[in-house]
Amino acid sequence: MSEEALDEMSVLSAIFCGKDEFQLIEESAHSGLVYCICPAIHTDSGRKTLKLMFHLPPLYPQTSPDLSITSQDFSRKQCQELKQAMLRKAHTFPPEPMVHQLVTWLQDNLTDLITSTDRRGDCGNTADDDAQAQDTWMALLHLDHMRSKAKYIKLIEKWTSELGLMGRLFITRPILILLQGTKESIKEYIHLQRKVKVDVDSSGKRCKEKMMRVLCEVPLTEDFKRISTFEVKEDLSHEDLKREFDLVGSLKLYQEFVPLLQ
Repeated sequence: MSEEALDEMSVLSAIFCGKDEFQLIEESAHSGLVYCICPAIHTDSGRKTLKLMFHLPPLYPQTSPDLSITSQDFSRKQCQELKQAMLRKAHTFPPEPMVHQLVTWLQDNLTDLITSTDRRGDCGNTADDDAQAQDTWMALLHLDHMRSKAKYIKLIEKWTSELGLMGRLFITRPILILLQGTKESIKEYIHLQRKVKVDVDSSGKRCKEKMMRVLCEVPLTEDFKRISTFEVKEDLSHEDLKREFDLVGSLKLYQEFVPLLQ
């Protein structure tokens, strides 16, 4: 773990020093840090308590922390919505220690966040579907290489999960990432892909994906199907790759971009 992450943990344990407010769960060079913060948050309806479980991977703060939220004061759905809101907020911060900022932001905005999730829960499905359709974009990315494949795949799956992105990672020649999601999430993914050391170079040193190309980044139109999962597809022939694009309703993208890369 980086000294920054350890120093931040020391500060957090001093700030949240009440009974059961801070607990170190795991400290490992392989898996990183796991600790729990239980802040008391005062709202218009009284004092609320949340259990925030943070997992800081070894690359933190170059990569955002993962977290889970539980609470006796809120439903499971509300806790999940709060988690997603905190993950989205984390991606707006620079690659610096951010856990304290996230907890403070949650304390300051909890009432508004809960009100927002309640409003979304009361909306009809039609309105939700219309809003979702208007917000959905798609992107096709071309990666130059993938030497440390297992770690690279794990990082891509983590980012797409955190950002709520659907699509496919095609590990073949060429290596392609097909994404669907909000415009903001796709832009954030591209930003992460470029700024974080995601792979290793020919000498084994960690490196950024400097050669990544954004082949397209456009709103999702009625010509394309919505993809409901993110999956990894490996060892594909040219015909297999074409078939996979067709299966997810993106054959037009394949025809426009992929033959030029093969």
